[in-house]
Amino acid sequence: MALAVDEAALAERFGVPEITAIHRRLMDRTDNKSVAGQLRTEQNWIGGNDYNPCGADFVPPPPEEVDRLLADFCDAINDDQLPPLVQAALVHAQFETIHPFADGNGRTGRALIHVVLRRRGIVPAYLPPISVVLAGAKGRYIDGLTSFRADGVSDWIEQFAAATLSASRLARAYLRGVNALRERWRYQLGALPSAPRADAAAWAVIDILPAHPLITAAVAAAATGRAKSAIHRAIEQLKDAGVLLALSDGRRNLIWEAEGLLHLIALLGAGQPPPPQTATDLNVPFSGP
Repeated sequence: MALAVDEAALAERFGVPEITAIHRRLMDRTDNKSVAGQLRTEQNWIGGNDYNPCGADFVPPPPEEVDRLLADFCDAINDDQLPPLVQAALVHAQFETIHPFADGNGRTGRALIHVVLRRRGIVPAYLPPISVVLAGAKGRYIDGLTSFRADGVSDWIEQFAAATLSASRLARAYLRGVNALRERWRYQLGALPSAPRADAAAWAVIDILPAHPLITAAVAAAATGRAKSAIHRAIEQLKDAGVLLALSDGRRNLIWEAEGLLHLIALLGAGQPPPPQTATDLNVPFSGP
């Protein structure tokens, strides 16, 4: 998602090639990767049966209309006359209405929310979990899109804005949880009988772990800019401190998990804030660098 958004947000003028590139990036490793980056050439529908659209919950425009509709859609993304949140709400709903791909429209439409917000300068450095909040109330989300396609545009914008506010609060709670977890890691490392010096690579690895819940020595070296020998020593120290947990056997190409971080990510994915926690929960003073 982050890579797809970053590339599309940098385009001087957003167009259909950016949409298909996002779709290709998101679908390339799925079971249905044969449709990655390919606009649909057949009629599709949502709900009902697999043979005809009778009884379908929604029937998108016919395939011969997709090119024209996407051209107009891209004009809307490149226009900055609307407030950013309103623009993102309308872009997402309109994309889901066009439904230009045989599969993967939902994930692509969610990525486009972030493309708009990134291009408008609202969230230049992170992806707020708006789709997590929308998915947490799936029935209301579908009802909102259905209402949008009738005359409930204002209701949809209000619903989207509320989801964005909830997503921002969820992201803030997640960040507090990660910071508390990082303080715990730093205490565990500093409590070793032979604690690393203040300039040791182990402290630098802790700093980059929130972005790498699963990490290898090569990734740690690239992210910190430290020498491989120093990284290997750092990993041993972090393993002894209980900060890194080995996920693979053998002595080469080991993969390490940052202790506790995947649990926070799972809570975020479920739309649940982490439990209140601070560095003082450790009940000991922190003396690391």
